[in-house]
Amino acid sequence: MTIARLARQAKRPHGFCVKMTAVAIMGFCFIFVWSVFSSSSTSATTQRASFDDIAEPVAGNTRVSRPHSPSKEREKEKHEPSRVNEKQNGESDLDLKKDEKKINGSVSLVVNEHESRRKYKKEEASLERKEKDDGTKKLPNEEEKDNQGQEESGDEESEKEEEEGEVVDGKKEANDGENTEGNGDIQGDGDLIQNADQESVEEVEHESAGSKSTGKKRKIKGPVFDPNAHYSWRLCSTRSKHNYMPCIDIESGTGRLQSYRHTERSCPKTPPMCLVPLPHEGYGTPVHWPESKLKVLYSNVAHPKLAAFIKKNSWLVQSGEYLTFPQNQSEFKGGVQHYLDSIEEMVPDIEWGKNIRVVLDIGCTDSSFAASLFDKEVLTLSLGLKDDLVDLAQVALERGFPTIVSPFGSRRLHFPSGVFDAIHCSGCSIPWHSNGGKLLLEMNRILRPGGYFILSTKHDNIEEEEAMTKLTASVCWNILAHKTDEVGEVGVKIYQKPESNHIYGLRRRKNPPLCKENENPDAAWYVPMKTCLHPVPSAIEQHGTEWPEEWPKRLETYPDWMNNKEKLIADTNHWKAIVEKSYLTGMGIDWSNIRNIMDMKAINGGFAAALAQHKVWVMNVVPVHAPDTLPILYERGLIGVYHDWCESFGTYPRSYDLLHADHLFSRLKNRCKQPASIVVEMDRMLRPGGWAVVRDKVEILDPLEGILRSLHWEIRMTYAQDKEGILCAQKTMWRP
Repeated sequence: MTIARLARQAKRPHGFCVKMTAVAIMGFCFIFVWSVFSSSSTSATTQRASFDDIAEPVAGNTRVSRPHSPSKEREKEKHEPSRVNEKQNGESDLDLKKDEKKINGSVSLVVNEHESRRKYKKEEASLERKEKDDGTKKLPNEEEKDNQGQEESGDEESEKEEEEGEVVDGKKEANDGENTEGNGDIQGDGDLIQNADQESVEEVEHESAGSKSTGKKRKIKGPVFDPNAHYSWRLCSTRSKHNYMPCIDIESGTGRLQSYRHTERSCPKTPPMCLVPLPHEGYGTPVHWPESKLKVLYSNVAHPKLAAFIKKNSWLVQSGEYLTFPQNQSEFKGGVQHYLDSIEEMVPDIEWGKNIRVVLDIGCTDSSFAASLFDKEVLTLSLGLKDDLVDLAQVALERGFPTIVSPFGSRRLHFPSGVFDAIHCSGCSIPWHSNGGKLLLEMNRILRPGGYFILSTKHDNIEEEEAMTKLTASVCWNILAHKTDEVGEVGVKIYQKPESNHIYGLRRRKNPPLCKENENPDAAWYVPMKTCLHPVPSAIEQHGTEWPEEWPKRLETYPDWMNNKEKLIADTNHWKAIVEKSYLTGMGIDWSNIRNIMDMKAINGGFAAALAQHKVWVMNVVPVHAPDTLPILYERGLIGVYHDWCESFGTYPRSYDLLHADHLFSRLKNRCKQPASIVVEMDRMLRPGGWAVVRDKVEILDPLEGILRSLHWEIRMTYAQDKEGILCAQKTMWRP
């Protein structure tokens, strides 16, 4: 009204003063509005200044400190400016270090570096970005501290601020109408401003590209674990009972045994928060290595189909309370040693334990193959196919051999490309030639250039043999040997993958075609199998261009394609010092009872390499949200898989003797809706009497200790140094 009146006055004579007055008023209004709406942009400066009076943390804590009261935190917040995450021009105004401060022994608020949210792009652009990020994992630069044999600090904060970008995921498909909880294709999650009393979850930026779902990008405000939560545990009431594998055993209402066997991985919508019961007949302490090579407790591995399988096969015998494996008996007639010797005789270039170090055994039946190769310094990873009702993956794990369980249907296996020195399939009934040969093309993807595919069959089918011959010729596999063993009564064929791309150009029919240049061969998490050939790596910066050194020199040899060799060497020495000075002597672990180990967040294999001379094997897990370092581990002669810890791992319950988690939980705070479900998964995978060693931030270890105590785990050791700590706990036999 005032402005309108002034405008009318301006039209009159002598209105010049009125005009100037109106302009001045409008100017003051503009300044006022600008100052109001721009105030939030200065909040970052205000926040940063507010950290100046926070005291430095007290060093030398002897235990993990408890989080402070949420009520006190809320009272404190009344006197502090509000903390706002705001995007301006696609960049962040915050540039603060993740630096935990303590006031009177309590953990203060943590401010993380804020990044602008990046929208999901098309699959091609995503894969190109992932290839650029491969192998960029930062390494710890902290020197090992020694305090009366106890492990003091974890890795330096610089190693923990590594870039989190999914480098191995493809676009996740809809899975039979099932939505996997918290497992979308998340890329570049922005770090959060984190308050100790907040738990709200904000779901943002959910986009669909055609029929493919890119998942949800979420921000979780609050601690990884709720410090005030109280857990009440119950037993899982599933049809699988004590052998329950959440993402593989699919429940249905038909009542048939086959109803919970599924040909594809499909996880429950909500991560299970129940405990897998022990076998009804009673669970006993597993037979220790190396006796477990010859016998295991039958009650520990019993499942419905096992009894019928034992009656039909002489190489495993139920003897009292044990399931035994006679040395002179095997699935291979004439013995497994004769079988291995005949392979070396057929192809002299195959030297077990020298140029052949890492082998994949498709189908888990007679684990004597892995047992005999282990004596030859060959690390054999057995793949239990859950669509086979009689898979003996649990028996292999109980005996102490590396094994995972995975369907083998339409999705890629969770391995990088070109990493296995040899792939073996005995008594193979897999239809390699069906569906455009995609199963064999998957073997071609993960087989090292120049690697060997060993196929043995008991019965020859002329039509299937012709189809297999045509398929292997189309992918340019060379048949090195074909022999029917008179003693073993099996036909053995040994193929070799090409070492260069030259031969692909000589094909008359370009079927299957070569994959597109932007097709990432290492993408393996929920990625469908492709009916195309990936070119053989030729650039010096690509892994697979050269065959690795012979074992054991291979363990500490770093080819040219590995970036930052100096840091890789430093990482190896770092973990060697930790294992020797702390893990082996300072935690009270009886290592004579340890055989199956999992590193839940492997980086470059330093932890596994430090244990290479001991009577153990390590399953190295590279999380899908971390940079892709898994090819480095295979190059060193170690084994591992990709995995997203928001889901259940592909193994039977009670599989591992020791779980190692180095800053795993602090890296999952922006991904999983129920981080406590990871602890439940650890309880499922770990054998009673098994150990868990967790290195992480103090603010994470304290509530984690409470969760483990609620599970009746025994806390053997807690230690904290500044912001970092270590927790060592042992699982008990207790169940509700």
